[in-house]
Amino acid sequence: MKVSISLSVNGKQHTSKVDARTLLVHYLREELRLTGTHIGCDTSSCGACTVLFNGKALKCCTMLAAQADGAEIITIEGMAQKGSLHPIQEGFREMHGLQCGFCTPGMVMTAADLLATNSSPSEAEIRHGLEGNFCRCTGYHNIVKSIQYAADKMQSS
Repeated sequence: MKVSISLSVNGKQHTSKVDARTLLVHYLREELRLTGTHIGCDTSSCGACTVLFNGKALKCCTMLAAQADGAEIITIEGMAQKGSLHPIQEGFREMHGLQCGFCTPGMVMTAADLLATNSSPSEAEIRHGLEGNFCRCTGYHNIVKSIQYAADKMQSS
């Protein structure tokens, strides 16, 4: 069965007919070709599929696209503005917060939600905020430093 959905993704309106069983992550990746949202586990355990859904971090691998009807979604592709990296993306680059990069989009999106509600988080608050996102490469130390960098930059601008 097909259902009609209409949603805003990275500031652009999209209207589509999708199979009622289509997951939001598959809609973003396959229909809209926004492949920065990764599929890591299909159980919402790893956080690689995290997007901002109406301003809040959401793992979209277990949500149906039909449930997103009317929503505003920001993916990793929507973070950079006017050719400039978002401060969180810049922090990951400057502080070496990534290795293989698979978890990075989800980490960035989770950090965006965290910094929207806590502009100056402590190391413990950052680590707690990232608990639903797995990185198998870095040990999180530089990811935390990356988010601290972004918080400092966002406060000073």
